This record gives sequence, structure tokens and C-alpha cells, in this order.
Amino acid sequence: MNIHEHQAKDLLKEFGAPISNGFVIFEPQEIEEKIKLLNSDKLVIKAQIHAGGRGKAGGVKLVDRSKIQTEVKNMFGKVLVTHQTGPEGKQVKRIYVQEAYDIEKELYLSCLVDRESSKIAFISSTEGGVDIESVAKKNPEKILTTKIDLKKSLTTHDIEKIIKIFSLNADQKQDAKNLLNALYNILIQKDASLIEINPLIITKQKKLICLDAKMNFDDNAMYRRPEILKLRDLNEEENAEIEASKFGLAYIKLNGSIGCMVNGAGLAMATMDIIKLYGQEPANFLDVGGGASKEQVTAAFKLILSDKKVRGILINIFGGIMRCDVLAQGVVEAAKETNIKVPLVVRLAGTNFEKGKEILDKSGLKILSASDLNDAAKKIVDAIK
Repeated sequence: MNIHEHQAKDLLKEFGAPISNGFVIFEPQEIEEKIKLLNSDKLVIKAQIHAGGRGKAGGVKLVDRSKIQTEVKNMFGKVLVTHQTGPEGKQVKRIYVQEAYDIEKELYLSCLVDRESSKIAFISSTEGGVDIESVAKKNPEKILTTKIDLKKSLTTHDIEKIIKIFSLNADQKQDAKNLLNALYNILIQKDASLIEINPLIITKQKKLICLDAKMNFDDNAMYRRPEILKLRDLNEEENAEIEASKFGLAYIKLNGSIGCMVNGAGLAMATMDIIKLYGQEPANFLDVGGGASKEQVTAAFKLILSDKKVRGILINIFGGIMRCDVLAQGVVEAAKETNIKVPLVVRLAGTNFEKGKEILDKSGLKILSASDLNDAAKKIVDAIK
């Protein structure tokens, strides 16, 4: 789950990190009263959307205090199109207003759960204000990765290793210590999966400040983090993804033409890969989980078919906990209920797959059975040609 920049900064401040002075507004008229909270003659207004590339799309502006009301009014309701929004863009419904700073240096700092090593990884770089991926390609020597064992708190040695690349003075090191402890504690105590500060700036007054902040949280942990879940902004999510969450389905809309329904994230990734191998693109990631009911299968069909780009559907199920005959019955009923008109290929393996295949074959529906994943991918690709 993603949250907005202003929400991330509120969390950072709560945990003792040095953040920029600013506030959020949800209506243009709020600026008249709230502007009194800031003293700077130069201000920055930042559109709050869940997408990178806001600056290039006109969503981040340096403005004079005298023009703040006009600029805020112009930004509200604007549709920003960035490399992460898709061509439809995202409408600006909230704006973060902060003081402008005289910047001496821009740095990068993030922490995340490193699944491969089962540790917490801190990434620090002297190249802030740009995509860290581009720095990794062009100047990998300017990136330092420090992996920390999971423990109650960071040690002085941990902190020194992480910030070594920054060359900070004594006061800045103390601010960096507060920031790193905040990042670590939020990651552990709030089930964050990624926290990114880009840029982390040093001002000409030698102050260390989080100028921008991004946070992602583990969806599977939100049942125990109601204080984080309430920060969710449904306006920033696809309607289909919101609907999927109501039925306990993991759904992500993509740009292809073959809808996928799979049980298990690993199998879903393999299914999408093989669709690409056969020359087509998946329309979605959809994991129905290990024990999907008929209601969930029906909801999954409706989600897939709500995407007008879908020209065919591939169902790939490995029956472990989920019995293939139960799943097959759910597929048949759901297909009839949704009046499916696009080609449908089903591959079943595992518990009771023979019974499942028999149910599909006797359904009277135009369902193509596949013997394995290769066969399934080939059949659905051929069916939509």
C-alpha cells in the first residue's frame, strides 16, 4: 500500500526525523489561512499523487508567496501524466505546500526489506534528486548498500557505515542518526516495505532535511496496522484493484490483452512470463489464493472482463489446498453468470484434476483444456489471433 508524501512526512516527524516545513491542503481556499504557518517568501507547491515524475509533468512548482493562491488554484484538478501514471494520468486532489530551501547538496537515502538476505537494506548515495536506478547504471560507485540484521535498534557502528558516503559534520551526523532511527523504527513498527528519501538535502545553512519522502507498506500486514490503513487514498487506486481487495484477491492491472487467473504469486509470474514468450502481453496479475470460493472466482472473472482490452483469458491452477474439481465448478458457474464471450483456456494440475477436467469438458461451454503451461499459453495466444 502506498501513501502520499505529506503522510510519509507526518510519520517521519512523529518518529523524530528532520523534515521540511509544510502543510497539506484539500481545497484551494484553505491556502489563505494555512499560508500563515510558513514564513518563507519562496514556496514550493507539490501535487500529491501516487506516481513519480511529478516535476516534469508540472506537478512541482517554485512560486512567490504573492502568487501562491493563483498557482494553487491552477494546480487543483489538473491531470498529471507521468511515466508511471499511464496516458490517462492522475487528477490532483490534494497539494503539499512547503518552504523553499537554499540547497547545497542533494543526497539519497532509503531502506527496505531485502528478501534475498532476510535483512534490512539501507541504500545511500551522494546522487540525490534523480532516479536511483539511473545512478546505479551510470555511477554505481556512488551507491552504498548496507545490510543490517533484524534487531531492536541500530547501533552506532551501523549508522556510521550507512552515512559514511555523505561526509557529514557533527551536527549533521546527529540529524542523520535521528533520521536513520526513524526509518528503521517505521519499517519495523509499522510494517513498511520501502521508505525512500529523495532528495535528502543539506542546506546552505548546513541543515539536513528530508525534502521528499515515499513509503510503501506490506498489504498483508494492514490488518494489524489500522492507523496506517486509514491513510489509504482510494482515489489513487484502480477501481478494479479496490474491488479485488473486497474479495481478498491480489489484482494488478497491466496493459496486455490476455487476462490471467492463477493461484499463487510465483505461478502467476511464470504464467505472465510464458504469455510474453509466446508473443503476447498479460492484461493483469491476478492471484486468487489457495482456497478460492465460487464467489471469488466469479469476482475474478468480472474484474478481468471489466478491462476492455482483454481478448482472451488463461486460467492456470495448481490444486494443493484448492481441489481442481471445486475450482472447475466455480469456473463453469462464473463463466455462465458473466456470459463470457472471449476465448477461455484452463490448465488444471494437482488434487482431483481429472474430475476438474471432466467438469469443464461436460459444461457445454467453449472452454479449451490444456495439458500443461506451455500448451495453455500456445492455445490462448492462437485463440485470440
